[in-house]
Amino acid sequence: MSNEILQNAANEARGLAIDAIHECSSGHLGLPLGCAEIGTVLFGEILKVDPKCPDWLDRDKFVLSAGHGSMFLYSWLHISGYDVSIDDIKNFRKKGSKTPGHPEFGETPGVEATSGPLGQGIGNAVGMAISEKMAEAAFNTPGRKIFGHKVWCLAGDGCIQEGVSAEAAAIAGLQKLDNLVLMYDSNDVTLDAMAERTMAEDTAARFESYGWEVFKSDGHDIDAIRAALTAARDSQSGKPRLVIFKTTIAKGIPEVENSAKGHGEGGAKFADSARKALGLPEQKFYVSGQTYAYFAEAQKRRSAERGAWEASFSEWALKEPNLAKKLDACICKKGSESAGEILKLIPEFPEDDKSATRSSSGKIMNILAEKLPFMVTGAADLFGSTKNYLKGCGDFSPSSRAGRNIWFGIREHAMGAISNGIAYCGIFEPSCATFLTFAGYMLGSVRVSALSRLRMQYIFTHDSIGVGMDGPTHQPVEMAAILRCIPRLDVIRPADSEECAGAWAAALARRDGPTALVLSRQDLPLLKSVDARTKRNGTLKGAYVAKKESEPLKKIIIASGSELQWALKAGESEPSTRVVSMPSMELFERQEEEYREGVLPSSCKNRIAIEAGISQPWYKYAAKVVGTDDFGFSADAASLFEAFNIGEKPLLGYPPPLPV
Repeated sequence: MSNEILQNAANEARGLAIDAIHECSSGHLGLPLGCAEIGTVLFGEILKVDPKCPDWLDRDKFVLSAGHGSMFLYSWLHISGYDVSIDDIKNFRKKGSKTPGHPEFGETPGVEATSGPLGQGIGNAVGMAISEKMAEAAFNTPGRKIFGHKVWCLAGDGCIQEGVSAEAAAIAGLQKLDNLVLMYDSNDVTLDAMAERTMAEDTAARFESYGWEVFKSDGHDIDAIRAALTAARDSQSGKPRLVIFKTTIAKGIPEVENSAKGHGEGGAKFADSARKALGLPEQKFYVSGQTYAYFAEAQKRRSAERGAWEASFSEWALKEPNLAKKLDACICKKGSESAGEILKLIPEFPEDDKSATRSSSGKIMNILAEKLPFMVTGAADLFGSTKNYLKGCGDFSPSSRAGRNIWFGIREHAMGAISNGIAYCGIFEPSCATFLTFAGYMLGSVRVSALSRLRMQYIFTHDSIGVGMDGPTHQPVEMAAILRCIPRLDVIRPADSEECAGAWAAALARRDGPTALVLSRQDLPLLKSVDARTKRNGTLKGAYVAKKESEPLKKIIIASGSELQWALKAGESEPSTRVVSMPSMELFERQEEEYREGVLPSSCKNRIAIEAGISQPWYKYAAKVVGTDDFGFSADAASLFEAFNIGEKPLLGYPPPLPV
């Protein structure tokens, strides 16, 4: 009887997808129809969730990596009892609805990750599985299992083809993430054509070579699906699991099923005949009372399971008050409520400090990690260069799940997506590091983290032509400008160790998005002409007056990062010149107008900016920019700066102001 109910529910979910996509003439029918039976078993029987409490701590996580199939997720969230109403389904893709075109984190109960770019969700799921393993190690005790959930991810051919998924899958296999189940909707179709045009690999063999356990199943036979998902959930192999479901894309619309035409909304025009063939009534957006009743009973069981967990959690908290306090600190990010409190934890640097800001950053991170248990970090095979290794905190591995350092290998794209997954879980706050020039490899992940307003930090070192002899491939003249174009991403490029302290305080205190810390390879002098407190607090505001004019103001020099030293030298010889340090345009733009006017008075049009990179962003603030709009070359750093005329000399004199 249950199979019959589940099959009817699958067809009703198909109907919801057909009706919603037909209603707005936009969307993707292929996956919602092709995976309907998978959805009915997954949401009806397998997932450990409580739709009435979608954020409970030990819930299973479900990520729809193939985000274009969002009506699959919305249909099952509605049917299984989440706060997604039938009116929300009717408002699919409409302004302000809970059902946007692709799942968006924070917009819809039950949506665990923003999943639009293909393959990102697989990386997110790997990150969630890592976060779960870290939580198990940090908080479970011999008598109480507070964390023990699974991470489920549904992906299609496009996700499997994307390189980020290969990187992420390799890490999952290496780390033996046996709490991860990847479900592959293998329908042999991509958007343009049948998958054989672009895909000839043996996916099962590839994943087995990564160290995964692989299951195969008919994606439309409910008994087979149940058996495969149960086996994957209960397996004791110690490996992550891949379940390959053979499905028919757009199943239920004969005119387009099993063809590339079934991917998008093309089949929606056959809505009436399809609904009739599926045994659905003429009523649009129909879900039967029998289906609602079946899932309501499942809801009762799930609420009872959550209630039992909460009782166990309360007993654990009484017996383990220190662990409970630590967990609360991780969830609430205690110790980082304000930038001022964070700065109190960081001692001032000695006057003779000449550290590269990458080194200053590493020292600061290690100081803070002792006080902030939620801090975890990773690097793309560059810990020795990016300096973000947390000493004494251990390495995350199959034999040491409590380690707070993650070795990602040379996999920048997956590093970003996996870090996003850790951040989505909300217990640990990740940072990850590579050279700034390789930020381009992970821009997709950076963009999604900004879109999702995730709390995390990107550590990008070797920030300019100051890299020197490695040559133009390693000199990221354009990358800081590119990062500044990403909405909701704060980019901070500190000039010395004290500004670096301010940068970390701003990043960890931020509640509404990620921060990119852009750090130097080369040593930088501690700028003694500005006191530490001014630099730290000024960095929190994005820009500040580093040297005030002693005569009536005639010119302003604006500088960022390693170039501030030359701006200050130029300002010393010009009494009527003000020098402004601007480590972060984004932080500065969020200040009150009175503060911004006090730093950069609009009456002074005669402004010069200097940064050893692309000049374009600085014309918002200055009439002239000293920088480089071309790639560098292989030479020592001093020769490069001289060749591009980046230094003190071009800042002297009075260039004409912009026309008013």
